[in-house]
Amino acid sequence: MQKNKEHLEMLGNDKHFLLNKKKPESMLLKDKLRAVDLFSGCGGISLGFSLAAQDLDYGFDVRLAADFDQYALECFRDNFEPKLSFQDDVSSLFESGFSKQPLSDAEKKLKNEVGSVDVLLGGPPCQGHSDLNNYTRRSDPKNELMSVMVRAAYVFEPNAIVIENVVGALNDKKGVVKAVQSSLEELGYQVDIGIVDFSQLGVPQSRKRMFLIANKGKKVCIDDISKQFYCPERTIEWAIQDLMGSDRTLLIDKVSGSQPQTKKRIDYLFDNGLHDLPNEQRPACHRDKKHSYNSVYGRLKWGEQCQTITSGFYCMCMGRYVHPEERRTLTAHEAARLQFFPDFFDFSSAKTRTKLAQIIGNAVPPKGAYAIARVLIPAIKRFNS
Repeated sequence: MQKNKEHLEMLGNDKHFLLNKKKPESMLLKDKLRAVDLFSGCGGISLGFSLAAQDLDYGFDVRLAADFDQYALECFRDNFEPKLSFQDDVSSLFESGFSKQPLSDAEKKLKNEVGSVDVLLGGPPCQGHSDLNNYTRRSDPKNELMSVMVRAAYVFEPNAIVIENVVGALNDKKGVVKAVQSSLEELGYQVDIGIVDFSQLGVPQSRKRMFLIANKGKKVCIDDISKQFYCPERTIEWAIQDLMGSDRTLLIDKVSGSQPQTKKRIDYLFDNGLHDLPNEQRPACHRDKKHSYNSVYGRLKWGEQCQTITSGFYCMCMGRYVHPEERRTLTAHEAARLQFFPDFFDFSSAKTRTKLAQIIGNAVPPKGAYAIARVLIPAIKRFNS
């Protein structure tokens, strides 16, 4: 597959983007991409869209950001300064998800405060769809939060919509994704659904996500985006080797303290030159039953990609998260880099290691949103008329 060299990399060079400690100054542009970001998390999708807009000579204006997680939303506020923000159950902002009933007084007020919207962004909670969730997989009530995006589209009437979720959402027992697609098409949108492999966009981890892109203008195809922005696979070394020996003063760079048994397992890997922990070294609950989680308790390799970053990256028992060269698990700074967050992104609103891990692990890598935005923004009617 041929690499498209024009405008492929963020800020012109992905590596420089990641290492950049100074937030790019927004140009004083008259025309701004007006966005609403629901289930916003810390803002991975918005970061990608803001930088794509800048590349296309547009500003970026978040009219509303909403998320249930207080610390993630504080992080979003610190980085994007939205006009309005809402910290609570996002669905409480709207009437029933798929309903076309007239707007309530509260919805009318919100629409008036938000104003005109170019793009509606959202990554509804996806734990119910995850293949790692053996309890409510495919039937979790949270799966239906995706329908909130339909009601939000009905309220705000955006020109375009981008929804992100795990691949398992496509197999939801109630067919939520197809129902969302059908409802948006009834509202006049051209809709495409597909899988984005972030590793094929230059993100140094194995991470695939479902995206739904809806546009009132030209249909935007996800497969075409993936081909246009294809980038050779990058390694852990490429992303984080320069962080070895970092000052451990800030929480984001602090190393997680290991329990004696965990430290013993990490030492065993290094002392024996191993990257997979033998079964006899694992705890009984994991050792004495058949399993396929060979990467759990594992050590990373410089020359390979990381497994999917989750909120468990501090813990050896949650995956292959032991550093390739140092006897410890990943720091939050390293995890953020592997998620494609640059050094200028402000995570300081998280005051504990647990909250920091949740914010980073639940985020969407900005590179994927950037690629989508580079193709979608020119296709939005307001910008191509």
